[in-house]
Amino acid sequence: MTSSSTQVVLSAAVYFFLDDGKNVFYSFGLRLALLYLQREGIAPQPDAVNPEHLGLGETTIRPFGPNDGGYIGADARGYQFLLDFRKSRRSFPSYSLSTLLSSQINPEAVKDKVVLIGTKTEGVKDFFFTPFSRPLDSDQQISGAELHAYIISQLLASALQGSSSMGTMSDWQEWVWILLWSLMGGAMGVGVRSPWRFSLFALGGLLVLAFAAYFAFLRGWWIPLVPPAIAWFISVAVITAYISNKERVERASLMQLFSKHVSREIAEVIWKERDQFLDGGRPRSQKLISTVLFTDLEGFTALSEKMDPQALIDWLNTYLEAMAQLVTKHGGIVDEYAGDGLKADFGVPLPRTTETEISQDAGNAVNCALAMEKEIKRLNTFWQEHNLPTVKMRVGIFTGPVIAGSLGSADRLKYTTIEDTVNIASRLERFAKDLVGYNFTNSPCRILIGESTLRYLGKHFKTEKVGEVSLRGKVEKITAHCLVGRVDGHSSTTDQEGTT
Repeated sequence: MTSSSTQVVLSAAVYFFLDDGKNVFYSFGLRLALLYLQREGIAPQPDAVNPEHLGLGETTIRPFGPNDGGYIGADARGYQFLLDFRKSRRSFPSYSLSTLLSSQINPEAVKDKVVLIGTKTEGVKDFFFTPFSRPLDSDQQISGAELHAYIISQLLASALQGSSSMGTMSDWQEWVWILLWSLMGGAMGVGVRSPWRFSLFALGGLLVLAFAAYFAFLRGWWIPLVPPAIAWFISVAVITAYISNKERVERASLMQLFSKHVSREIAEVIWKERDQFLDGGRPRSQKLISTVLFTDLEGFTALSEKMDPQALIDWLNTYLEAMAQLVTKHGGIVDEYAGDGLKADFGVPLPRTTETEISQDAGNAVNCALAMEKEIKRLNTFWQEHNLPTVKMRVGIFTGPVIAGSLGSADRLKYTTIEDTVNIASRLERFAKDLVGYNFTNSPCRILIGESTLRYLGKHFKTEKVGEVSLRGKVEKITAHCLVGRVDGHSSTTDQEGTT
C-alpha cells in the first residue's frame, strides 16, 4: 500500500491475498498479523456459513464487492476487505532511527507489539490522506508505514476482539436507500411553492443526508451519499416542476372563468382555497345561498333598429362595461351577458354559510342596483349631450338556494348558477314592464326585489310593497317590493350611491 505519490485514501479496499490461479500472493499486513496470531493459536478458517468467506478468530471478514460503499464497478479480484479509518485520528507511537540505535527506547514500549520500520521522509512521497484529514495539508497525512499499521491493527482487532471491518449495504439495500430519499424528496416537493423554499428544502435535505452518512461512517457503516443526493434533488425538482405546472394550469383555468368577473381580492381567495374549490381541474359544483341580480333595458329592440350596427355595439359596450364594473366593485360575479342585459351572482363561488355573510351579499346586490341607477343617469346625460339615445333599466333581485358550477366542454367552460332562485330573479326583472304605480320620470331605473332578499336587508333600505304577484311558470305567488333607496338618505332618485 505504498506509493510514489501522495494519495487520498478513504475507506480503502486492501488485499488479504491475490490468487491468479497459479500463485497466491499474501499481503504484507496479513503476513505480519498471522505471525502475531500464531502464539494465540489463531489461523485463517473458512466461515461455517459461507466457506468462501474467511474467518479470522472471532470474526468473519466479508470480501469486498465491486459496488460496496462508494465504489462502482471496482476491481474486486482476489480477497479484499475495507479498511476502517475510524481510529485514524489516533496515531501510532513512532521513534526515530537514532533513538533506536542509541537504545533510548523503553523495551516495554515494543514488548508484544508488531513493530514496523519505515520512513517519513518527504522526498519519498509515501503519504496518504484519510477520511479524517481536514485541510489538504502535509500535517494531515499519514505515512505508508502507518497505513500498514492500520491494516495490521484492524486484522488483530478482528481476530482477538471480534471487531468487524467497515460495513456496507447490499445492492438491494442501496436501492431501497436511494428510493427512500427519492420518495422523501418527492414528498418535500409537494409542499414547495416558491424558489426560496425549493432552495431551503433541497439544501436542508442534502445536509441531513450528509450528516446521516457521516454518522453511519462513525458507527462503522459506509452508506451511499452521492446517488441518494442526486435522487433527492431530482425528485424535489421534478415534483416541484409538476406541482408548479399543475397550479399554473389550474390558475389559468380559474382566471379564465373569473378574472374578468370578480375583484382581485376575491380571485386571490378563490386561488388560496382552490383545494376545496376545484375538482378535476374545474370548479366543484356546490349548493349555495346566493343573491341573483338581473338587468335589462326598456325598449332596446326598437332602439337597435334605428342605430348603425357599429354605433349600436359601441353604445351597448359602454353600458355593459359600466354595469359589469359596478358588479365587480360590489363583490359580485358577472355570470352572463344576454344582449342588453346581464346576470350577476353575489355570494359565489365561495360558500357563504352564516346569516351575516348572506345578509352582506344581499346588501351588496341591492347597493349595486342603486349604483347602477346612478350610473344609468350619468350615461343618459352623456348620451343626450352627444345626440345618442337614452334608456330606462329594469332590475330584478332574489335571494335563495342555487347550484353553482361550470357548464360546457373542457375547452369552453362557463361558471354559472341554476335553480329556481335564478328563475325568480329573472322574472322579477321582467315582471309587469308597465308596473302600475311606478313612475319612470323620477328615475330611469326600476328595481324589484323578492321577500327573501328584503328579510336579509334589515331596516337599511326603503322599499314599497308591490304585493303578491304571479310569475309565469310559478304556482306559488311571490311577494315583490320596489326598492326606493337607503334609509340613510341615499335613495334611488338621488345622485348618491349607498354602501353597506
